[in-house]
Order: sequence, then C-alpha cells, then structure tokens
Amino acid sequence: MEPNFWHQRWRDNRIGFHAKAPNSLLEKNFDKLSLATGSRVFLPLCGKTLDIAWFLSRGFRIVGNELSELAVGQLFEELGVDPEITRLGALTRYSAPEIDIYVGDIFELTAAILGPVDVVYDRAALVALPVEMRSRYAAHIPEITKLTRQFLVCFEYDQKQMEGPPFSIEPQMVAQLYSGIYQTTLIEREVMVDGFQGKFPATEAAWLLEK
Repeated sequence: MEPNFWHQRWRDNRIGFHAKAPNSLLEKNFDKLSLATGSRVFLPLCGKTLDIAWFLSRGFRIVGNELSELAVGQLFEELGVDPEITRLGALTRYSAPEIDIYVGDIFELTAAILGPVDVVYDRAALVALPVEMRSRYAAHIPEITKLTRQFLVCFEYDQKQMEGPPFSIEPQMVAQLYSGIYQTTLIEREVMVDGFQGKFPATEAAWLLEK
C-alpha cells in the first residue's frame, strides 16, 4: 500500500480496523509467554490500538511504530499523556514514561534505533500488507529485533469477499513467510462471533513465532 492510502484513511477517520476493545486472543493467551513485569513489547504499525493501554496497565513497557502521525497524536491524547517529540532523520519519536512510538516508514526503523525488545506483538502489521510487501516485512522484523519471538494475530476469511486491508493470512502463508526463521505454533483460533465487520464469516488466529 502507498503511504498516502493510510494517511488518507486517518484524515478521513475511516478507521474501521481500529478495535473498540483490547484483542480477545491477546487477553486470553499473552500470559502464556511468561514475560516479566517491565518487559518491552514492540508493536509494529500500532495505530492507536487499545492494546497499548492494556499492556501498560500490566506493567509492560511499549515501543511501537506507526506511519500516521495523526494516529500517534490521538494515541497519546487518549492515554492522557503529553509526549516528548524528537526528530530522528526519517523518523519522529514520541516518548513518555514506559512508551516510545516511532512515526514513519517501518523500513526506516533499525535495531539501533529500536533498542532491545522482549517480544513482538503483531496484530495490525502483517494483515495490513499486500502480498508483494509481506516477504520484505517478514525479514525486516526479525532483523531489527534480533529474532525476538513474536505473538502474531491474523484474520482468516475468504479473500474474495473483500479486497483488504486487512488481508486474510492463512496458515500456509504464515509458514511460507517465516519458514527458516521461526518455528510457528498456533496458539488459538476463534470464530469471530459477528463475522468480519459484521459482513461475512471469519476467524482470528494467534501464533507464537520462536527461533
């Protein structure tokens, strides 16, 4: 997707992808990772997800990336926090206690800028990318996180029903993208009660990716 696609979605407030509650698979399964309080969680293409407040309330530290500066401004406003804003070349860092969000192209984010992380939580990144961008993304995240394990959430639905994004990511796609990098383990798959945006049947799946 071209960056302007997402900038326009946020300007027009066409953000149906923004969930009104923390992700249910996250709530039910994240404790299985046995992360210590204070662990640093990386959220690529995070938007203003309520999952961030969920993590912070449980004592985790957050680092995220988001293309839209408008989204990040709204995130901090909704958290009730005034961020410190720092320009870092092609990226802009919004910082406050326990949280750093880097605004800009995720492929401009390096391991040196990101710093150490204990887990990657990908609920909104892989599902947002068209086929031609997924391989590059799937190689980039392990590189900048030094193969840190990932908690990956995907949608599964008949792609003929909707062009996307968010796109359907089937198990064979997960295996194809991460084969040779991670061992992929399905944690849980659940049927979305109201279907995808109330329009057609869909499921949501949580995966653990470990080197």
